[in-house]
Amino acid sequence: MDVSDPTRSVTSALDGPVLAVLASAGRPLTVGQVANLAVRGSEIGIRRTLARLVEQGIVRATMMGRNQVHELNRDHIAAEIACLLAGLRNELWRRLREEFSGWRPMPMYAAVFGSAARGDGDDASDIDLLIVHPPFPGEKRPARVSAHLRAELADSLGEALSVSDGTNATQRWDAQLDRLRDRVELWTGNKLQVVDMGFFEWRRATGDDQRLLEDVQRDGIELHSPRVVTRWSLEATGRG
Repeated sequence: MDVSDPTRSVTSALDGPVLAVLASAGRPLTVGQVANLAVRGSEIGIRRTLARLVEQGIVRATMMGRNQVHELNRDHIAAEIACLLAGLRNELWRRLREEFSGWRPMPMYAAVFGSAARGDGDDASDIDLLIVHPPFPGEKRPARVSAHLRAELADSLGEALSVSDGTNATQRWDAQLDRLRDRVELWTGNKLQVVDMGFFEWRRATGDDQRLLEDVQRDGIELHSPRVVTRWSLEATGRG
């Protein structure tokens, strides 16, 4: 899937991005406005596409002052398809959120970042995912963990921690990640690139890890985060 223009998965014609723009806009647009919002296509090409879509009835053209404007005919039997085209990236985020809700152990934080989040990649781009797992038995931990932090962990993430106490927690977690990689490739055709961090590694990130978290904070699309962990994610990059 072209992460900058998922409509290419359905059609290489300009119909896809044009219909996606009109479905998202919710208001009449001029040819120039459609061209500015569409992820591909020249103004001439988009003008021709709009004229064809008007002939097919899925787009309405009306005069507004001196300008001709276009809007999606939401009564058309194909209008629902246009709305689906407009929401393909959001559908991927929805599926990922639904996936995480059934995980045991559950992630403590998850966000898509990089080109998939920014929408500036192509069909060869990986989908980059930062995911934070709860503390597992045997993992390196700080020499001292404040009582306050322990209490907040227990209060807000008790379920995740109780599951991770088992000796097979790491194996279950890795199996979940493997299934997710397979599913994302089935859903999109793209590889899922996972950055899997432990809670304390994430909480006390330095160097390259800190710079990665700053990228996630700037461009990322949050998929899973208990309320208290959102605040920790800001603190982890020194911004909270």
